[in-house]
Amino acid sequence: MMTVAEIGVDLLTRLFAGSGLGVVLVGAGETIPGSYWGESEAGLIRHRLFVRLDTPLHSALHEAAHYLCMDPARREVLDRDAGGDYAEEDAVCYLQVLLIDRIAAFSDPRCFNRERLFADMDAWGYTFRLGSAQRWFAADAEEARLWLERYGMLAPESGVALRLAI
Repeated sequence: MMTVAEIGVDLLTRLFAGSGLGVVLVGAGETIPGSYWGESEAGLIRHRLFVRLDTPLHSALHEAAHYLCMDPARREVLDRDAGGDYAEEDAVCYLQVLLIDRIAAFSDPRCFNRERLFADMDAWGYTFRLGSAQRWFAADAEEARLWLERYGMLAPESGVALRLAI
């Protein structure tokens, strides 16, 4: 499982710098504020993403994608539960895949890539109709991509995530 320690908090901070989302590193063994799932999973409170070094990278990317996909009114009251509907949840999953591409561009793509992210998502228990994150992304995620385009999160046709610092 890829963790925040492997890429470092600085890269996450740079990734989300232009979005208004700050990244806060929590000390080893401390409870992560705003974590929906507890344990080492990332947390969200208003404009802050809380992580520990042992936080799974997929969790940090997923929670950050929730923040990016929600409207400003929801961000102002955000505390632990990102909410949203099924269409938004699918868009969040799609965006987290695009975010790993951005990390790979600024790190070692042999270590940080879609294949590892898909494997981590499957191991954690994400569920998709086609049985795996990779199959979903390749063959069943068109509605999620269109959702991101409709809300200005994805440039049409290019598949490039917008509103990110790096």
